Amino acid sequence: MVQQLPQEDPFVVDLLTTLCNERFSPSAWVRFLGRSWEMSRRTANEHLTLKRSWQHVAWLLGVLALAMLAGNFVLEGPAIALRLLPGFLFCVAWQISDLYWHLGLIRRGRTGELYPVVGLANIFTQLRGLAASFLIGRIAGGVATLTGPASLLFFAGVITDILDGYVARRTHTQSVLGQLSDSEADFCLYLAITVILIQNNILPLWLGLTMMARFLIPLLAALASYFFFIHRLSFGSTILGKLAGATQCLYFLVLLAPAQLAAITRILDLPLLIATLVLLIAAPAAQIAAKANN
Repeated sequence: MVQQLPQEDPFVVDLLTTLCNERFSPSAWVRFLGRSWEMSRRTANEHLTLKRSWQHVAWLLGVLALAMLAGNFVLEGPAIALRLLPGFLFCVAWQISDLYWHLGLIRRGRTGELYPVVGLANIFTQLRGLAASFLIGRIAGGVATLTGPASLLFFAGVITDILDGYVARRTHTQSVLGQLSDSEADFCLYLAITVILIQNNILPLWLGLTMMARFLIPLLAALASYFFFIHRLSFGSTILGKLAGATQCLYFLVLLAPAQLAAITRILDLPLLIATLVLLIAAPAAQIAAKANN
């Protein structure tokens, strides 16, 4: 879920106000992106330790991406590797540049203190994003993905999702960027897995769209609030929201389970589906009701 960020920087407010007043014209977007980039560069150049940490993470992601491409080249052949290459490289380049763009958000949510390094928790989140990038690259290239490889990447994503929150809490390195990039990585990974399940005729289209609404609705609401009203909308974590996420994750794991576990997955399939759908409706409804009462 989208989290509330610290009080807006006056420079950011000015950028967004100008963009909104100029009705999001192409020239306004060019100025907005240009000035945002300059602000990001200034942050990086004024905090060289943080910039070097980003460079190390960028190298790590780049090396892992090349290793994944090499493995794909060996296992599926050059034709498949070339088809997924453009989409995968675009996603990885976007991921690395997005991290640089938002170095200024690697700070404590309450005090605004900027951390000197990207941090292990954010690295785990970036690894989950890399898994999502690989799957999205396959989808963009029209490459079919079997449930076996998809389940391995999804399971790896679940592990990193657990680890990034655990490490951030234990090391007291929760950050604004961690909140945002965690939601972004989850969205991309679940989007990719949902599309693959639909392509493999495991998940009906209507059900896949319903599952994705858990991420799309808060994302669209947050973007609209941020760009049109110059305010970052808060969607805090709730017990119902966590339960909805957990049941959806378990349901996907059941759908991706190997055929050898069919006797077990058949028993769990329908109860998990019902629980997921109920919680996906109850969680946002509870948040909307709570906000209405505030």
